[in-house]
Amino acid sequence: MSLDALHNLLLEQPLIVLFALIASGLILGSVTIKGINLGSSGVLFTALLAGHLGYAIPAGVGTLGLVLFVYCVGIGAGDRFFASLVREGTALAKLAVLIVALGAAMTWAGATLLDLPTGLAAGIFAGALTSTPALAAATEGMAGLGGGNAVSIGYGIAYPFGVIGVVLFVQILPRILKLDLDADADAPNTDCGNRVENVLVEVANPNLYGQRIAESGVTNFNAIQISRIYAGGCLVPLRYDDVFEEGQILLVVGRRCEMQIAIDFIGHRSDRKLPRDVENERQSLVVTSSAFIGQKLGDLAPLRNYGVVITRITRLGLTFVPNANTVIERHDHFTCVGRVDDLKKFSVAVGHRSSAVDATCLLSLSVGLTLGILLGMLPFGLPGGTPITLGLAGGPLFVALVLGHFGKIGPIVGFIPRQTRMLLQELGLVFFLANAGVRGGGALVSTLQEHGVMLFALGVCVSCLPLIVAWPIASTYFKMPPLQALGGICGGMTSTPALGALTAKTDSQTPVISYVSAYPVALIFMIIGSKLLIKLLG
Repeated sequence: MSLDALHNLLLEQPLIVLFALIASGLILGSVTIKGINLGSSGVLFTALLAGHLGYAIPAGVGTLGLVLFVYCVGIGAGDRFFASLVREGTALAKLAVLIVALGAAMTWAGATLLDLPTGLAAGIFAGALTSTPALAAATEGMAGLGGGNAVSIGYGIAYPFGVIGVVLFVQILPRILKLDLDADADAPNTDCGNRVENVLVEVANPNLYGQRIAESGVTNFNAIQISRIYAGGCLVPLRYDDVFEEGQILLVVGRRCEMQIAIDFIGHRSDRKLPRDVENERQSLVVTSSAFIGQKLGDLAPLRNYGVVITRITRLGLTFVPNANTVIERHDHFTCVGRVDDLKKFSVAVGHRSSAVDATCLLSLSVGLTLGILLGMLPFGLPGGTPITLGLAGGPLFVALVLGHFGKIGPIVGFIPRQTRMLLQELGLVFFLANAGVRGGGALVSTLQEHGVMLFALGVCVSCLPLIVAWPIASTYFKMPPLQALGGICGGMTSTPALGALTAKTDSQTPVISYVSAYPVALIFMIIGSKLLIKLLG
């Protein structure tokens, strides 16, 4: 088939174009250079090219992608968004709001000075802060104003530096300020230091003999848990009354970088081979009980009160080993070790529902989306003012936040298993990006010719100003330690690549915890910020 014949075929088959540009965009997004890649946003760039070449995709795909994407974002963030505003993450929530506000202010000032179109400015704001939810909200907000196509162009121009800038910031700043992020940061295999491993350790510290294992202080280490005792040729779950004994073999679970400290404290590494784990004495549980949410793990004392040890917690897709100061969040996934009866008792206490782990209620999903779309259509406003609507981005997002926070309202379930939610979220995102790129591609060249390099320069400023201002405020005003401040800045900029670069340079889990506290707040306020920018610049 000749190129002309293929071109004519694609012009007549928009469905083929849709999946072809998604596939090529994902391939582009998977290309990694020094740990940085475009991810799903690669679809936007291939779609811009497709739009410039005159290709089209099926009508309605972008709208479907938008509502699926923002709804899943809301479900994922809802259980932590409100909590981050009122608990110990308040400082990190304020830091996230500050970062978004500075980015929005810089965008408004630059767009006003350069006399940029509203849609283009909103796109630069979303791209500079690498926020696809903000891109979605801005595109939907500009739909009735005739500037929706410019949003994706602005996003595409600002996004690359938005990704690279934050990564460079968290790598260069510690060097400039000579911050010792971790004593073992320069040790070999530091990049593997966050890997969780199981090690058999023989008790040889006389100071521990006779002490209760659960109260020995081992769990106060940054990322270490003792979960089992070797007895009778197999590993049995730890009980609250178990004590240290000379020559005793313990199964220690923790991050590789912390493990040697625990081994030296307890005794020495055992020569025994690690037996096969007993699967019926380990279970994954989802936290939904309000009695657990917001509590510190040490205060809950799961081993003393329930006979189980929590060896890992998975939150926002990140898995870490908890310690006594770890605060429990709604829909945390616990990996628990204990006897069968104790696991059942603990399962009831945390509010775990086995069906909630793998099952998705399609009825609840459909009802939630319907309510969100209807809410987005309802006009509201102050007396005498112009009524406004939340739109297809705001309505589903608000409903999803509420459902995600409460978990269940009447018969409507607000929990979607992570695997399903991420699939729907990514599918919605690539549908939306494909539509936005194809629509904006036709005006790409003319926009660049009209505004030139100033668009890129504004994107750099919008990315850099929040970073430059947020660091001294976080470290001086909020009195955050360096790692907490850097992790919070990564969350405030919604930059997962920057978090990866930071955790590769330190053995502490503080950046991860800070990131997951600031990220949901930043996510929501970026959506709000994009809407406000459109109002101010419109």
